[in-house]
Amino acid sequence: MEKEKKKFSFIDDVVKPIISALVLAFLVTNFVLRFVVVDGHSMEPTLHDRSFGISWILPLFFDDPDRFDIVVIQDHGVYMVKRVIGLPGETVEYDQGVLMVDGQTIEEDFISDTVKLETGSFSITLDDDEYFVMGDNRAHSTDSRYYGPFESSSIKGDGIWILWDND
Repeated sequence: MEKEKKKFSFIDDVVKPIISALVLAFLVTNFVLRFVVVDGHSMEPTLHDRSFGISWILPLFFDDPDRFDIVVIQDHGVYMVKRVIGLPGETVEYDQGVLMVDGQTIEEDFISDTVKLETGSFSITLDDDEYFVMGDNRAHSTDSRYYGPFESSSIKGDGIWILWDND
């Protein structure tokens, strides 16, 4: 029995695979992960300017970001990479290099004492759907100290896996 040769079909052999790939890419980049380029020096020394990585979207459907998670924030079409400092409903205070949340001192062991002193002083009480975020390089970060808190709907990625570090 001789096997019948399949004829080339432009629709089956070209169009359908391209459409399938585009649909898969759309689903992955909107519901699973987001490609991220760190723009600026606000997260140094943790993340470097022009480093390229992946941020996870999927966990945001099931869980909220935790304190000190690195997140991707979208504000007016611009994506920013920052660290979560304050969670919904908390009172966040910073004075003389000391972070206090709801009256409790919280240690930030990922930044130096010099950076802590560069943070400035502020106090804010967050609403039930707001997060307070800052860059690790506090003197060179435009963050919640400037923009104010961000609603959870502004958080577009949780965590970053760096694929290419521009250090």
